[in-house]
Parts: sequence; structure tokens; C-alpha cells
Amino acid sequence: MVGSGVSIAGRIVRLACATGLALSLSACFRPLYGPTASGESVQALLASVQVDDVAMAQGQERLGHYLRSELVFDLDGSGHPATKRYRLKLSGSEIVQTPIVSSTTGRAEAGTLVANIKYSLEDMSGAKVYTEGVATSTATYDRSVQRFASQRAARDAEIRLASVLSDQIKSRLAAVLSTKP
Repeated sequence: MVGSGVSIAGRIVRLACATGLALSLSACFRPLYGPTASGESVQALLASVQVDDVAMAQGQERLGHYLRSELVFDLDGSGHPATKRYRLKLSGSEIVQTPIVSSTTGRAEAGTLVANIKYSLEDMSGAKVYTEGVATSTATYDRSVQRFASQRAARDAEIRLASVLSDQIKSRLAAVLSTKP
């Protein structure tokens, strides 16, 4: 009986320690989309970001167009005009890798798009930079002997790639703007 009493007491102590630790750490976490230090919502701050055109290399402008469209919608998809206080500058590059090549035909059977996008969040005058960084992602697609099918698959991969990059950039901007006083 004594052994089982110690076991129950040990469980109670462990449960109390875990509860105390959880309660003490709960003050360290703040919801990303809750009120910021300035009292504004993160959604309002994201809506005040003006997204500039994406500077891409010649022939890669389509990915830049998709990325800008995704960011405009992700940051302020409300349809209500907001006063712009921040400017998001973007530039990037895209490469296509062909890791799988058919040994019989010598044609690539798959493609991988790799994109690197540099971003910089500044005030409207460009005098102060709040954050800058690089977002990187990949998207794969299958190539076909039918040329149109291969082109459409590559375009779909660009759209998926732009969506993933937009999510990365939006999350990073929200993290920075939520701590801005």
C-alpha cells in the first residue's frame, strides 16, 4: 500500500508541476493575429502594405505577376481601400531544374521550379526599413510529350509556387508588424 501511495503522490506532484509550468509559460505567447503593441489589429497593418511590382529577370515576369497578385489578395483581400503606410519591394529569380531524364527519349520527364524572392518592407518614403529577407520555395511538375500539356503544367507549378512564397512573406511580415509599437 505504501508503494501505491507514493505513486499517486508522485503523479499529483508531476501534474502540479506541469500545470504550473504551462501557466507560467502562457504569458510568453501572444496570438499572431491578436492586437499589437500599438492596439491595431495585424489585419489592419497588413492591409496598409502597398505591394510594388516584382522585379524579375526577363522571361520570368509571369511568376512575378502571380506573386504580386497573391500578395495583394493575402495582405488585403477585403476589397475595402486602406491607407497605405508601408511599401513592400520585391525582386527575385526563378530557375528550372530537370532531375529526371528518360534514357530512351532523352527528354526531361519532370521539372522543378526553384524561386528566390528578396523582399523589403519599408515606410512609404523609403527612409526606414522594417524588415528584409529572402523567401525560397520549389514546385515540381510532370512534363509530357504534348507541348501544351507541359506548358500548362509548368504554369500551374508557377501559380503554386507564387502561393507558397506569398504565404511565407505574409507570415514574416505579420510577425514583424505584430511587434511594432
